[in-house]
Amino acid sequence: MKEGIILSGIGGLYEVCGPDETVMCKARGLFRKEGIRPLLGDWVRYSEQNYLEEILPRRNRLVRPAVANMDQVLFVMALHNPEPSWSVLEKFLLEAERQNLPVLICLNKADLAQDGEELWREAQRAYGQAGYRVEAVSSRQPETLKNLRRELENRLTVIAGPSGAGKTSLINQLVKNGNQEVGELSRKIARGKNTTRHARLLPLKEVKGWIADTPGFTSFHLGEWTTEELLEGYPEFAPYEGSCRFRDCRHMCEPGCRVREAAERGDISSLRYEAYCQLYREIKEEQERMN
Repeated sequence: MKEGIILSGIGGLYEVCGPDETVMCKARGLFRKEGIRPLLGDWVRYSEQNYLEEILPRRNRLVRPAVANMDQVLFVMALHNPEPSWSVLEKFLLEAERQNLPVLICLNKADLAQDGEELWREAQRAYGQAGYRVEAVSSRQPETLKNLRRELENRLTVIAGPSGAGKTSLINQLVKNGNQEVGELSRKIARGKNTTRHARLLPLKEVKGWIADTPGFTSFHLGEWTTEELLEGYPEFAPYEGSCRFRDCRHMCEPGCRVREAAERGDISSLRYEAYCQLYREIKEEQERMN
């Protein structure tokens, strides 16, 4: 038997990249009987007759999108057209923290934003302070992708982000034979028409590695989160929390809150602190609604 990685799966057929070939395979009926679903990124053993015989142990997996064995997530957000939605990014980072997934933040369309350099510096400070890597690029300027390629090398990367962020144009610059369909941006609502219909793995050019292209999204539901879990997503608050006047301080409007004071001084990014306050209110409203 041969070993390979699943690149895509549609209608019960799985495209598998083997040691010297790419073949279409069917899964044995045993998988269905045992409730096992082959996933994008799975390393598998397959027979000469092109049947999947075994799924090798997974390092991790995502449910949505359904991807296994990923090394990191590349979150792409436009700096212009549409304008950046920091709250969507924050919610994504919270989910990634919950699943212990490293995130690389990519700010795309840097050439189109009048204040692109300023926004990038602000985001780099805000999210770099929290331990995230931040790159500003333009799919129209291939020379801006040099650092990003280094971050993707020898990794299986899931690409995600809101529709209209320019993921497809970016992918076309990063992968071999990039010719993915690019959708036009809706003028009425300034959201991209999602051109990715089925997730698949694409090989990178210039460096070794894979990108998992996934359908776009524009929102998250935080109903299952608690305010305590929310705080865990903001590690830069930790040095100040123990000094708050009240032991159960939520860092909103309480007197003697050292976290809020740090944000006012600029020691904590105001962008991150304001996002925290917004998400805290959303969670509280959802909890009240459920009760």
